[in-house]
Amino acid sequence: MQEVYINLGPRSYSIHIGPGLLPRLGEYLRGFPFTRRALLVTNPTVGSLYASVVEAALAGAGFEVIRSEMPDGEEYKILATAEKLYDLAYTRELDRRSPVVALGGGVVGDLAGFVAATYLRGVPFIQVPTTLLAQVDSSVGGKVAVNHPRGKNIIGAFYQPRLVLADLGVLKTLDPREVRAGLAEVIKYGIIADGGFFTWLEENLEDLLALDAEALTHAVAVSCRIKAQVVREDETEQGRRAILNFGHTVGHAVEALTGYAAYRHGEAVAMGMVAAARLAVALDMLKEGEAARIERLIRRAGLPVEMPAGLSPDELLDSMRRDKKVLAGRLTFVLPVAVGRVEIVRDVPEEAVRRLLISAGTKGDPGGGR
Repeated sequence: MQEVYINLGPRSYSIHIGPGLLPRLGEYLRGFPFTRRALLVTNPTVGSLYASVVEAALAGAGFEVIRSEMPDGEEYKILATAEKLYDLAYTRELDRRSPVVALGGGVVGDLAGFVAATYLRGVPFIQVPTTLLAQVDSSVGGKVAVNHPRGKNIIGAFYQPRLVLADLGVLKTLDPREVRAGLAEVIKYGIIADGGFFTWLEENLEDLLALDAEALTHAVAVSCRIKAQVVREDETEQGRRAILNFGHTVGHAVEALTGYAAYRHGEAVAMGMVAAARLAVALDMLKEGEAARIERLIRRAGLPVEMPAGLSPDELLDSMRRDKKVLAGRLTFVLPVAVGRVEIVRDVPEEAVRRLLISAGTKGDPGGGR
């Protein structure tokens, strides 16, 4: 097992990484001043596989477990689902020291965390991520949110968990497509902060796709350490933390315009990373060979690199203008200047983005018509 510590003063917590950790969840919670009633949030797929293990672990530590299953899918990460959890928490008399435990991927973690952040103005939150993407990204750093029909994650908060338990053994039951989607975020960390890690990914990608335990442990731990360092420096995304959004400006627009159902989050981010690398080349910030290297690894991971053909540049640009990173109407992109280093670029010319989207195969002409 490896442990990564997120040093945020009174909001500090540990991420425990390794196989076979689910049955030990109760042990990890014994030292916290929680009351003995816990809300376990999961979905039917994950719940059928692992909820009984987690319930037994919590019961063994003296918790009364209140289990709730939300429908599976990004389209259910909405206020209406959160309201059902509020109702359950209220009727079962959860108090301000009753923990909310998220057992699932990013959707479950984001929604359960949003509920924890807002119910009674904040109750303890525990992350038990069961997808690779959640283990390396969404469970770490304290971003919790629900979606709105007009945009992804625009209703949310910064709210740190008390503990993250990443059991690598559960990844063996993942759909291979979900594994590839998680690798998009792993690749992101190499591009934004660690060229040596990117090289390691190039050399060990097949082992990761095969879920080799040693390779997975290394990849998850390095990813979490990179994110921990960035979050420690800028917890509420006033500056450097925005580099974690590499690939997300375009990726979130694709997700929103396709109803959060056509693509996994990691797949949309993969498209966005390739688009950002191509935009950086067009703006003379990145060498073509470096962009090709990024695109090649993403392709090898079995991830999409081209934009959906059915979306127009106008639709995508309009969605990007509503992105959380936009300030005073200026488009903001995280763009690579080399493998291992990125810059936050504000006021990116819309025409350069439009040309990129047209060259990427989206439906439109230079004037933006359909």
